[in-house]
This record gives sequence, C-alpha cells and structure tokens, in this order.
Amino acid sequence: MASSPTAIPLRQKVGAFVELGKLRLSSLAIFAVIAGLYLGYPSFEDPPGWLVASTAIGSLAIAAAGNALNQYIERDIDPLMERTRGRPVPSGRLTPREALWFGIVGGALGLAVIAATTNLLATLTSVAIFVTYVFVYTPMKRVSPLNTLVGAIPGALPPVVGYAAATGTLDVQAGLLFGIVFLWQMPHFFAISWRYRDDYARGGMKMLAVTDADGFVLRRQMLVYTVALVLVSFLPFKTGLAGEAYLASAALLGLLFMAPVTAAVLLRLESAMRLTFLASIIYLPLLFVALVADRV
Repeated sequence: MASSPTAIPLRQKVGAFVELGKLRLSSLAIFAVIAGLYLGYPSFEDPPGWLVASTAIGSLAIAAAGNALNQYIERDIDPLMERTRGRPVPSGRLTPREALWFGIVGGALGLAVIAATTNLLATLTSVAIFVTYVFVYTPMKRVSPLNTLVGAIPGALPPVVGYAAATGTLDVQAGLLFGIVFLWQMPHFFAISWRYRDDYARGGMKMLAVTDADGFVLRRQMLVYTVALVLVSFLPFKTGLAGEAYLASAALLGLLFMAPVTAAVLLRLESAMRLTFLASIIYLPLLFVALVADRV
C-alpha cells in the first residue's frame, strides 16, 4: 500500500512536484522555444533578455502542467507498468487531486505569462500545445497506434511559439522549424516505445511497438521519417534562414543519426534501438545550436 502523501516531508513533497512536471524532460522543449525566438530575430540582433526569460518560464510552466495532467489522466494504468509505477501519484507521494490542481494552476499561470509578455499568436500556439497534448494525445494512447503521429504535433510546436513570440507571424521558416521537430520525434519515440513495448502492452497502450509484434512496420517508418528529417534539415539553408556552416553541420549530424537507425532497421539490432534514442537526444540540440549560430 502506498504511504500517505501527508506524511511526506516538505522537501520530498517539492521533489515529487518537480518529478510530476518532468522538468528535466521538458528542458529540450524549452531549448527549442528559445531557439525559435532567436531565429525569429535578424542575425545582427538578439531578443531582449526579459522576452527570452518570460517565454521560457511560461513555456516551462505549460509543459510541466501538461505532464502533470497526463499523469493524472493515466493514474489508473501507471501502476501496471514498471517504468511508471514509481511516479509521484502511483507511488503515493502525491494525491491525484494534488496532481490535478498542479496541472490546472501551472497551465493557467504559464499561459498568463505568455499572453502578458508576447503576443496573441504565440499564446494561441501555446494553447494548442496544451490542449492537443492533454486532451487529444493522452487519451489516444489507449485507442490507436496513430497516437505517436498525433503527439508529434504538440511536440513540434515549441520552436513555433518562440518564433511567433519574436515575429508575431508564422511563415515558411516557422513551418520548417515545426517540420524538423515533428520528423525528429518519430524515430525518437519509436526507439523508446520499442524498448518498453512489453510495459506498454501491460498498460493497454495501443503503441505501434505493441500492435506491430515483429517491428517490421515500426522499423520501416523509423527509416522513412529519419531520411525525411535529414532532407528537411537542409531546407533552412535553401530558404535563407541559415548559412553554409549550418548546412555542413546538418549533413554531418544527419549521417551520425542515420547510422544507428540504419543498424536498427536493416540489421534489426536491439542495441541499435537504444543508440537511436541516444543519438536523437544529441542530434536535435546540436542542430538547433548550428541553426542559431549560423542564422542569416
């Protein structure tokens, strides 16, 4: 039986809320928000510090709130899976009510910060992230393997929030940022879901890794999305968003990312799936660093 949350010391309770919001996991999304903000400004200008800080803080609060509500909604199946049974709610460190209110208040505060310090377009994009992640993607995980494709939409919008905060508009460049992150998420999450496929099956999650028992479709899609990602990553150079140094970086990073994916798909090596995940979390930050550093 889980211990009573009221008996938990304050320091552990705070730690449980931090874990509930998955703040470390959200850091990559916030990095993408800031990158989008810088890419919305000309190369000879930097966005003001207050705008960077407020956009990052607001986006982090929204991400943490979404993660909390995700765990509130899935509180009935989290105890069934090894990777989630230690989360704050199933472990008894937080009550479902605490998780619910953390999500509601955090989401409201985050959206308020974005609305007060940026513009309507950035705010509406932030609302779209929150709504699609919590109310579309989360319940869809129990219904259809298409949930990963749908979940990639809110996951790809953070750089768009930053770009919209900087420019007040959405154009081809914003679309490219969205496309890069959208395509990146597919091999990233396919690699995760394949590793935890038995866990997802126990929780009743309709992930592709569960419904595609031999992994043929999953591996084929992983390869297709990775090839598409590498090709799309060249387009910021073609559209004038970044220069030749970025193009060279994108080509090198693309080759390094393709290596484990190819091993996972063609050689069907289980170890290559983990390498694909590790490569993915290195690839995206470095790609955005190259974009910002060589913005035109």
